[in-house]
Formats: sequence, structure tokens, C-alpha cells
Amino acid sequence: MRILSVITWLPIVGLAVILLLPRSQAAVAKGVALAAAGATLLLSWGLLAAFDRTSSEPQFTEQATWIPELGMSYTLGVDGLSFPLVLLTTLLTVVALIASWKVDRSIKAYFAWMMLLEFSILGVFMARDWFLFYVFWEVALVPMFFLIGMWGGPRKERATITFFMYTLGGSIVMLLGIFAIYLASDPHTFDMASLEAASSGWSRSFQLAPFLAFFVGFAVKIPVFPLHGWLPLAHIEAPTPVSIMLSGILLKLGAYGLLRVSNTLPLGLEAFLPVLFVLALINILYGAFLAFRQTDLKAVVAFSSISHMGFVLLGVAALNVTGFSGAVLMMLAHGIITGGLFLLVGFIYERTHTMNLGQLSGLSSQVPLYSTVTVLALLASMGLPGLMQFVAEFQTLIGAFERWGLFVLFALVGILVTATFTLRVIAAMFTGDLDARWQGMADLNGRELAAAVPLAALTVVLGIFPGPVLTLIDATVRAMTALSD
Repeated sequence: MRILSVITWLPIVGLAVILLLPRSQAAVAKGVALAAAGATLLLSWGLLAAFDRTSSEPQFTEQATWIPELGMSYTLGVDGLSFPLVLLTTLLTVVALIASWKVDRSIKAYFAWMMLLEFSILGVFMARDWFLFYVFWEVALVPMFFLIGMWGGPRKERATITFFMYTLGGSIVMLLGIFAIYLASDPHTFDMASLEAASSGWSRSFQLAPFLAFFVGFAVKIPVFPLHGWLPLAHIEAPTPVSIMLSGILLKLGAYGLLRVSNTLPLGLEAFLPVLFVLALINILYGAFLAFRQTDLKAVVAFSSISHMGFVLLGVAALNVTGFSGAVLMMLAHGIITGGLFLLVGFIYERTHTMNLGQLSGLSSQVPLYSTVTVLALLASMGLPGLMQFVAEFQTLIGAFERWGLFVLFALVGILVTATFTLRVIAAMFTGDLDARWQGMADLNGRELAAAVPLAALTVVLGIFPGPVLTLIDATVRAMTALSD
């Protein structure tokens, strides 16, 4: 059984069923999408028991000839880098669909686009052929364009165009890098394993240009300063479930690509390490200070993502086992925690129709369940010890210190600023007198708890016991860093 293809293409089956529904049964699309995403979730998480944690090689691999004349193949596989991100994708897609339950406009189109988005993201993480990777990467632009453009906020047109232009521009540059390594291989191929083997014969000077092209494409998605301009507007204008997908998964595509190409162009990565380190520090500080200035709850979470993804880049710039492990763990922590925060922001917006921190005081007395889960998510985002993000940040800092020494202390300033604005948000929302308008506000219901509690539980459990994730990624990370020794 080609299990990875089944997992990847199940959302497309859901999409097809949704499109075949008569207009009079448009509401059924919600159940169809949730059933397809739920089946994808169960199948992907079911592979945990069969995944060999001692191997760095791709697992559950499958290959079919696509265009042999051009060296293109349909090749799928997962390893310790991609498999955790597949699990994150299937989980957050289900959460986003639960959060989408109140969508009442163009229902079929909305849930069809969500299915296409999950399909394309899973394809990126599973592809073992660079051209196939690029195809899935480009497909992901389309559903995001329409999800923001049709269901977004007042400035959705501007957000959509900005997002599309940034990401399309980055993709074109990345394609140049893909063609460069394709032409350098003999025989010409896009197969990742073959290119990784061929790269041992490529000089450092050759690897510089292709790595730079890849980095530009990935930096837009991460996003890395100064290519971050699309993110705040897209986050703010996107509907809440789309923000969950955008922050929780789409930002990880760039970081995943950067880690993946380090296997193919290790000397290129090594040459750019000082640049990556400086950009990581800028991201951490710049994102934290921008978040500190915000009075809109969703904007705070959006800008903090720039800072948090800076820690991922910091781990990559360490180029050692500790740093790479921290980078992967940080991707997972950010996906779970920030995805959860956007979910909770959406819940409060549905009740109050405002995200202004000045109008959301005293909520703890009115909605205790919501307050508890939100405070937990905010403290986790701050990097509180005992919660998942602390472990990830600590590892990236230790890894970076091993390579860059005391220069890593600049990142601690970003952590202090993040703690400051996080505590300010908690104080603004959950202390003081309750605004009279929110008297009688309903607390989290069963559907909302079903979406929020799993993310909260993972935040706590993996913060106290990160071992299961670290053993999942360890063999792959050690193999990746060994290439640069």
C-alpha cells in the first residue's frame, strides 16, 4: 500500500466530493472536509508506531516515473525532519476546520480550498524530488490567495496581492536554484537523494549561488527580515482558520526547505552561516519590538511570529546537532502554540467583534475556561519553563552559543521584550474591571474545547517530556550535521 500517497491525496478526494455536492447541500461540505482531514490525521499519526527512529533514511518511500526524459519522478518519503511536520499539518488542519464551522458564505468553495491547501502542504513535506517539491510549493499559493482574498478582512485585496507578489517572486528565484543543481548533476536529475550524493563533488564556489537562490525563496516564507513585509497584513486580514494554517504550517515550509537543502548544498550553507546568524538576531529583536508596539491582539501574535521564527533560523545558523534539533522543535512548538493563539483570538473576536486590547479587560471573571487556555498559550509563547517553546528556544540558544559564543546574548533581549509584551497582554485581557458589553458572554463550548484542548495538552506534555519528539528527529539531524563536519 502506498500509504504516503493515500495520506497526500485524501484531501483531494474530499475536495472532489465537496465539488460534487448540490448547491442545496452546501453545508454538508463541512462534514466532508472534516471527515477527509480526520482520516488523513488518523493515517499519518498511525505511522508513528512503524517509524524507525534509529534510521536517518527516508521511510515509507514510493517512486513512480513522471517525466524520465527530464529526470523528474513522483517520489515520496518521510524522515525525522519531515515526518513531525506531516503530523503537525494533519493536526492543525483538523483544528482549522473545526474553527471554520461558522463559515456561512460560499461554503463549498471555502472548504474545497482548505482541502487543496492541506494537500499541497503535505506534498511539500513528503516530496523527495526537487521539481515535485516545487510543484506542491506553488500549488499552495493558490488556495491561500483565494482564502484570504474571498473571506478576509477589509484590506483583504491588498493583503492578497502583497502575499502573492512576495511569495511568487521568492519562488521564481528558488526555481533558478533548482535548475542550477539539476544542470550540475550528471545525469541530470531532480531526485534529492541523487543530488545529495552528487554534491560531494561540487566546489564551495559553485554552491554559493544556488544556495542563495534557495535561501531567498525560503526566506520569504519563514519570513526573514527584510522579506517579511507580507506577513503582518496577511495575518491580520486572513480569517482566523486561515491564520492558523498560515502561522502554524505555511511559515514552516520555508524553514523546512532551508534545512532540507542543507543536505544538498552543505558548503553553501556553511559559507552563509554568518549572514544567517545576523538575520536570525534581527528577526528575534525586530519582531519582538514590533509586537511590543501593538494594541491589536491579532497583530501582537502576528508580529511575534517573526521573532519566534528567528529562533528557527538561529538553530540553523548553529550548524550542529543541538541547534538543528532546536530549530525543528521550535517549528513544531510555534505551530502548536501560535496556531492555538490564533484559534483563541478568533473565539474572542466572534464574541466581541473587536481585537483592541483596551476593550477586552476583566475577561477572567466572565469566561474562566477561555482565560485559562489563553493564559497558558501566551505563557508558552513567552517561553515559560515547563512548556514546549522553552525547550526549543533553550536548544537553539545552546547550539548557537557553541558556534557563535557570547554574540548569542543579543537574542536574550528579544526574549525579555517578548516576556514584557506577553505579560502586558495577559494583564490587559484578564485583569481589571469587565467591560459592561461583555456581561453574559458565553465561555468555550464543546466544539471550541475540542479544537483548543489538544493543542494545550501538547504544549504542556511536550514541554515536560520532549523526549518523544527529540528521539523522532535525532537520527536525521545527526546525519544532516555530519555532512558539514
